[in-house]
Parts: sequence; C-alpha cells; structure tokens
Amino acid sequence: MKVLKKDLQSVVKALKSLTKKTERIEKKLDKLAKAKAPKKAKAKPKVKARKAKKKVVTRKIKKKAVKRKAVAKKAKRVPASESVFKIIKRSSKGVRTATLQAKTGFKEKKVRDIIYRLKNQGKIKSAQTGLYVKT
Repeated sequence: MKVLKKDLQSVVKALKSLTKKTERIEKKLDKLAKAKAPKKAKAKPKVKARKAKKKVVTRKIKKKAVKRKAVAKKAKRVPASESVFKIIKRSSKGVRTATLQAKTGFKEKKVRDIIYRLKNQGKIKSAQTGLYVKT
C-alpha cells in the first residue's frame, strides 16, 4: 500500500510540473502573437465593442482527378485445342505430332492430350501413326 501511495504521489508531482511548463509556454506564445500583430498608424474613432465570435475554420480538400493511362486491350486467348486444330485444318496432307510441337511450342504430352480430345470430338482422324488430318 505504501509503495502504491508513493507512486501516486510521484505521478501527481510530475503532472503538476508539466502543467506549469505548459502554462509558461502558453504565456510565451501569447507574447509572440501580440508582438507580431501589425500596429495601425491611423487612429480610428471608437465604435461600440462587439462580442468576439470564434470562427470555425473548415478546410475543403479537393480531390485530384487521377489520370489513367489507356490500357491496350489484350488479345483474346485462343484455347490450345483450337490452335492445334487450325494447324491440322490448314494442311492438306496432314500434320505430324513433332510439327505440331514446333509450331505451337507445346510439350509432347500436351499435344498428345489435345489430339486425343480432338479425335474423340470427331474433328480429326489419324491417317497413319502420328499423322493427323481433318475429318
């Protein structure tokens, strides 16, 4: 209990010293503000004093329009089976799997899978082993 009481007293003491420091700073700021205020050369006749109203300053933040760059439209992706079928369709004598790999850039397994699907769909047929023609 005694330790807690000592801690609380030290906190109170620290808070008091902080308040004194802030008051001193406030007084210095007031003096600086008065010193910077421009003095008027002409004396104007006194007018009834009006109550000073505090002005609430609100700042409006303008949003800048973001300019977006024109994005080039991407070419539609042609399915792999369509690209292989087009190559086979263009040739009159037929196409070998090695030729399909070279023209499309696909791996051997992918070309074989595409050929299998096209044969099942009835779009192509095999003229010989490894040679495929349009039906």
